[in-house]
Amino acid sequence: MAADAIIELKDVAKTYEESVEALMGINLRLPHAGLSTLLGPSGCGKTTLLKIIAGLIPPSRGEVWVRGQRVQGPGPERAFVFQDFALLPWANVLRNVAFGLELRGVAKDEREEIARKHIDEVGLKSFESSYPHQLSGGMRQRVGLARALTVDADIILMDEPFSSVDEQTRRKFQEELLDLLRHRRKTVIFVTHSIEEAVYLSDRIVLLSPRPGTISQVIQPNISKEGKNPDEIRRDKNYLDAVDGIWQILKQYV
Repeated sequence: MAADAIIELKDVAKTYEESVEALMGINLRLPHAGLSTLLGPSGCGKTTLLKIIAGLIPPSRGEVWVRGQRVQGPGPERAFVFQDFALLPWANVLRNVAFGLELRGVAKDEREEIARKHIDEVGLKSFESSYPHQLSGGMRQRVGLARALTVDADIILMDEPFSSVDEQTRRKFQEELLDLLRHRRKTVIFVTHSIEEAVYLSDRIVLLSPRPGTISQVIQPNISKEGKNPDEIRRDKNYLDAVDGIWQILKQYV
């Protein structure tokens, strides 16, 4: 494994039982810290690739290495934030957030103390006793993120985490995610359908071709955010050029 990479994929392919070839020949190295986005047309295998990195499904061919260890299944260094939240409907917010630590055998008092800290961090203080059906979509997404933070994984895998919330909430979540990365050296792999979201958030964008998904290109937007508010960034020429450049590539697949 390359010394500068926390994640390495070697000739990864995935074919489902119905003979649907989802991915083919994926070779990729991702460095520690920062946010990498998987972007491409619908059905190109973005979520499949994310789940292979998570160890939730095995590749049909090839290998995935994390921190120099071959991935054989889920591991404590990786946390997954699902698009549909994947919360336990019968458990309140505190139990949902602490659930990963419960599975690891952490004592109740300790895991609840850690969970409360992260519930507060994502803006859900006073909702510890609420159940998923009592929360808005945005609040449920915050619970999912708090659960990922609670297990203190080095790598956070996010599958279109903001797709089910309104635009205002989506932009707020984007800012909170960037703020999280400024304060913690986490490695985030993010799946989205939005070119604008990918360019705004990402240190690097991995463009996938239509099925079977292959890596078309890896782009580093290199947009300076220092001292700029979000609206200024979105009006920046480099941002607009990056969005247009990616669209010119992806529209060939539409």
